[in-house]
This record gives sequence, C-alpha cells and structure tokens, in this order.
Amino acid sequence: MNQSYTPLFDAMSNLNKKGPISLHVPGHKNGQVFNEKGREIYKTLLGVDATEIAGLDDLHAPEGVILESELLLADLYGVKKSYFLVNGSTVGNLAMILAACKEGDKVLVQRNCHKSILHGLMLTNVQPVFLQPIYYKEWGVAGGISSDLLEEALVVHSDVKAIILTNPNYYGLTEDGLSGIVKMAHERGIPVLVDEAHGAHFQLGNPFPDSAILAGADAVVHSAHKTLPAMTMGSFLHVQSDLLEVEKVTFNLQMLQSSSPSYPIMGSLDLARGYLASFTTEDQNHLIKRISDFRVELAKIGTICVLEAPRGTSIDPLKVTIRSKMGLSGFHLQQLCEAESIYSELADPYNLLMTLPLVKGNQDFPFQEVVRKIKHATKNSSGEQVEVPEVMGSNNGTMTTLAYPYSVLKQKSTKPVEFGKAIGSVSAEMVIPYPPGIPLIMTGEMITAEHMVHLERLVALGSRFHGGSLLSSGKLIVYESSQVG
Repeated sequence: MNQSYTPLFDAMSNLNKKGPISLHVPGHKNGQVFNEKGREIYKTLLGVDATEIAGLDDLHAPEGVILESELLLADLYGVKKSYFLVNGSTVGNLAMILAACKEGDKVLVQRNCHKSILHGLMLTNVQPVFLQPIYYKEWGVAGGISSDLLEEALVVHSDVKAIILTNPNYYGLTEDGLSGIVKMAHERGIPVLVDEAHGAHFQLGNPFPDSAILAGADAVVHSAHKTLPAMTMGSFLHVQSDLLEVEKVTFNLQMLQSSSPSYPIMGSLDLARGYLASFTTEDQNHLIKRISDFRVELAKIGTICVLEAPRGTSIDPLKVTIRSKMGLSGFHLQQLCEAESIYSELADPYNLLMTLPLVKGNQDFPFQEVVRKIKHATKNSSGEQVEVPEVMGSNNGTMTTLAYPYSVLKQKSTKPVEFGKAIGSVSAEMVIPYPPGIPLIMTGEMITAEHMVHLERLVALGSRFHGGSLLSSGKLIVYESSQVG
C-alpha cells in the first residue's frame, strides 16, 4: 500500500480549503465563533475540527477515508486489524480486556501495569493474579515479568483465560523473552494482551527494542502521541489473532469512545502513521548518532549521571534517564530543570526521565541547549542522598491476588484510617503516583508495611498522586471490617 497517502487528513484539508459554511456542530463554526482571546492560537486547528459530514466518514462505522487510513495503519504494522483511538491508550486497554475476558475469568496481570488495566479488570469483574515484575535495583524501578515466573503461574493457575503485560516500562526498558512468553501462552490457547503505550515506534526495528506485535501478541495498544508526532490522546489498537474476536473489540470501542470523535486527533494519527512509514534508514542512523552524542554530553556534566540499561535488557533510545550525583531527588532535579524551562517526562524519588523526539535527519532539535541548561541548573546543587530501596513487594511473593473479589468489594462500605492504622486493611482506593500512573496500592489489595514505607517516602518527597483523596491529611480509605489475618 502507498504509505505516503494520508486519506483522512487529505479529506479534512480539502474540505477546509473550500471555505465551507457550517450549519452543523461544533458550535465554533469552523472558528468563526470563538473567544477572541484564543482565536489567534486556535484558528488554524478550528478549520479542520469538523464532524461526520459528507466526505469525512464515521469512526464508529468507517466506510471511506477513515477506513482507508486504518487499513494503511494495519498494513504498516503487519496486523489483521488496526483502530484509531481518540480517548488515549486507556480506551484501547479497556476494549481489549473486555473483548478477551468475561466475568469470573482468571487472568494473569503484570503487577506494575497502568491504572487503566486495573479499571478494565474491574469493569470485566475478573479474578486477577498479579505477577511480580523484575526489579532493577540500580534504577529503582520495576521492569517486565520473567518467562520462568509466567511458566510457574500457568502451572499453578491452569485455568487462566488471558495474560496482560506491559512492554516497555515507562523508562523504555524491555527484557528478552517476550516472544517466548507469547508462545507459551499460545500453546495453551491463551491470548496475550500488551499495553505497549510507549512503543509505537518500535516498528522501525533495531536499535529500537522488539515490538510486542513482532513477538506475536494478540492485541497491542500504542500511545501514538507519546513517541510519534500525533496529538495528545491519539492512540492505536492492533489485533492480529483469532484468539480475540474483532467484532467484540469493535463494539467495545463504539461503547467506550466518544460518539463525537475529534477529527484533529484522528487527522494527526493519519499523519503520524505516514511520518513513521517515511522514516528512512538514513533518518534512523542520524537520530541514533544525535542521541548518542547527547548522552555523551550529558555524562560530561559532573553533577549528574546517565543511567545505562541493566544487564539483560534493551532500552529505547528515545528514553534518557538521569540521576543527581549530588544527593538530589528526581523531584528536586526536575524543579531545577523547570526553572531553566526544561520540562521532563517524569521524576521519581531517584531519577529524571526525558522522552526524546523521533526527529528525521533534516529536522532540528535543541539537544545542545538542553545539555547547557541542565548543566547550569545543577551547577550549585546539593542535597541529602536518596537511597534506592529494596524491591517493592519482595515479601509478598511472586504471585498475589486481591483480598476480596471485585464483586464483593462493590458491596462493602468504606472508612478513612490514619497511615499508622492502615497496615493489614484492604484498600478501597487506588493510590497512584502520577506519572507514571502505575498503582502503588490497588483497590482490593491488602495494605502492607512495605506499601506504607514507600507511600510515606513519596509523600515526603512531594510526589503527585491520582487517587488517595486524603493523603494530604495522612489518611487512606479502606473497607470496613477489612482487617485480614
């Protein structure tokens, strides 16, 4: 197929050039009716912010340019069916879980998954078995799961109906063996669903890590907006297996996504696919050289170090993680950089993560300015050394389940308790450091001493959270009569 063709965007652009008179939604009427304060910034975008009028097709029943665009996407990634998503990877994760699982099914889930995976489990009302991921002490972060653990889990839980994994982790780390995990599952007729939000560009191949699609996963979700030049919330969902019913996925997306999808987002997905398809070997070599030089220059700054991939892993070149040598937390390092107008992807108690652009050989990006500003921001920095802890959950076993099924939790009342009294109770809320959006404590999970040590550390360091509505007052929401053991 002609991957330089962008049918949806072309149709949007051609319509805009006609100067159409809008007697339909949205209310800004191609930008003619808009707050003057924002008109100058928004005017170009508003001209293509249309709806399902003649020639622009319908995301929920595509027959024209949207269908053509999705066929081009499936062709590029080499899958059976691909979808444009306008509600982020979240909706893709929900749709594939609802398609693969039914109420009461037992599923294996990587413990350090995004909160949207947990929301999908709740909506489906399944029985999750959480698998403890590999922990990289030198980074202070969790990676993927080992094939040995999965094999053990499949023996202990032989009635598993689906496996849900995350690849890569937020920091761009992947482990060898994903294809072996998929093979192990397929030998038992079990579908593998992969949240590959940060790997939409892995399709380019070496030196980028192997994609979950290449590994044979049955459904894969990509946040196109994270590493491809697409608008925020623009994502892809790919299906390539008969173990997942395409009709169910399609219906779920109709149910979960807006009935008024954003054409600017969809158009940007069409363009992002075309951009990825046009990325040449020369572009790739040029980019990798620039990133390598960038890492070398960062490493010359005496106040920071650049983390290298742990043994047995591959790292996405677009992800660069640095750490203070002067005892600063990642949060403090982030604040210093922001004072120099350098805005990173995330900070954790130990590290600062940067997501680099997928620039072509003829495109510019201020790598040298970033180095200069980080050097200036950290030149007088010092603080109390932040020690990287031992693995979170090391005392809880490699496989864990919820204290009560989701169906039971829905019937239970809740109460707030102080941090010191929460240990041994069952959490009635998710506590999620954000970013990266990976729950520290899950709804239905027994709260352990380890949870509280990590939570108190994160609160003290100034981490931001989703959930944990009473954290500022030193309390957690737990279920009544939920003391376990």
